[in-house]
Amino acid sequence: MNLRARKRVPVAARGPHAKRQRSGFTLIELLLVVAVIAIASALITLSLRDPAAARLEREAARLSVLLESARAEARALGVAVSWRPLPRDGADKNAPDFRFDGLPPSDALPTHWLVPGVVAEVVGASALVLGPEPLIGAQRVQLRLDDRRIALATDGLGPFVAVPADEAAAAR
Repeated sequence: MNLRARKRVPVAARGPHAKRQRSGFTLIELLLVVAVIAIASALITLSLRDPAAARLEREAARLSVLLESARAEARALGVAVSWRPLPRDGADKNAPDFRFDGLPPSDALPTHWLVPGVVAEVVGASALVLGPEPLIGAQRVQLRLDDRRIALATDGLGPFVAVPADEAAAAR
């Protein structure tokens, strides 16, 4: 039998299981494209985060570490230590933004915010009491940068942790 002599039969006449010419995209290909677009848009959304909020969160994390360091020093040295924000009049840019009272000069901690414009306010007092007792009262300090707010709070036993400003207002 000669293979070249065989007649070509139209696709429809070959039966339902015969290979057909395809045109267009399969459902799997379309779902894959939609998934890639969704992942790309999610990454873009995360990269467009508000820079003021990120800077304020960094300042809050830094202040939390500084406060816990001062608490540890107060307990180790057995001295009363407090932290107070200082008012900014804008005249002197080198003036300190906050101060730790009670620490010896050899244990000096930073006194400036890393981001200009951060304002701190101790809620219900003029200063945070950090020691020497291991148990201090519940305390809260609110940080503000532009229209963003975040609060650091402790129950007196645990460390200072960041809490959203709406929780801080509700706890007053």
